Amino acid sequence: MNNVNYAAIDCGTNSTRLLIGNKRETLDRQMRITRLGQGVGKTAELSEEAMSRVLNVLEDFRKRFETHGVSEVRMVATSAVRDASNRDDFFNEVESIIGVTPELLSGQEEGRLAFAGAVSELDISDGPFLVVDIGGGSTEFVFGSQEAEGVYSCQMGCVRLTEEFVENDPPLPEELLACLSVAERHIDDVIREIPNIDQAITLVGLAGTVSSVAAIEIGLEKYDRKEIHHFCLSKDAVEDVFRTLATENRQERVSNPGLEEARADVIVAGTSVLVKIMRQLGFTECLVSESDILDGILSSMVLQGDK
Repeated sequence: MNNVNYAAIDCGTNSTRLLIGNKRETLDRQMRITRLGQGVGKTAELSEEAMSRVLNVLEDFRKRFETHGVSEVRMVATSAVRDASNRDDFFNEVESIIGVTPELLSGQEEGRLAFAGAVSELDISDGPFLVVDIGGGSTEFVFGSQEAEGVYSCQMGCVRLTEEFVENDPPLPEELLACLSVAERHIDDVIREIPNIDQAITLVGLAGTVSSVAAIEIGLEKYDRKEIHHFCLSKDAVEDVFRTLATENRQERVSNPGLEEARADVIVAGTSVLVKIMRQLGFTECLVSESDILDGILSSMVLQGDK
């Protein structure tokens, strides 16, 4: 069973990602900005254009399955698809390409898988952990040590906040304040729903917003997983990156080493969420993890295959 290769796909609001691996090693890891959730907040439907972007990426992923001799594929869909009335049409198109129907994850399921991936390489003595997955349409907060003990998913993400509140470039002060205020209200809900959240010792940040802030802070000209994975972001660094990005226009933002051009229009709203989390919950550091829901999915496939 050790030679079986698996493929995990995470279809999110902002990106579509692939992880191929087996019990011993990672064989391929890909990320594409596909913006599936574009406009979903207003129309409650996935647009033809957005679906086409994802389907084109999945065509490439299928070729990678063949290259690596993948035996089993699992694809999950999250916030944007949860909000869409035409998701069955999208799922049918996906199945025709990759051969399996995507699983629609609840926010709770999404959080638990993200937590499993994020803490798999961490020392239990550094826990309890608060794992925060800042996505395009939702953000998951997961508290626990070895297993998720408290999970809360809220309708707050870099794409959702940008489409709702940010119309100017650079954003106006009142637009930034709106993002921060919405984040504050959601975090109030998190505190209420996860009462022992104040016991968390280590904040672990996942997904593109957090990785981008780390890459900008490091000054990475080209993405390097080894440089970002388990990089420790100070609160001061996060605040500094936020101030810089929030006062620049899109053209100026993309000149920052570490920021992918396709993320430039949503990074300010995303960073406002990270800033507010650290301010409101009192964290002075955020451990960046590039192991996340994809790793959680792949681990579950390997475990199931071993049974």
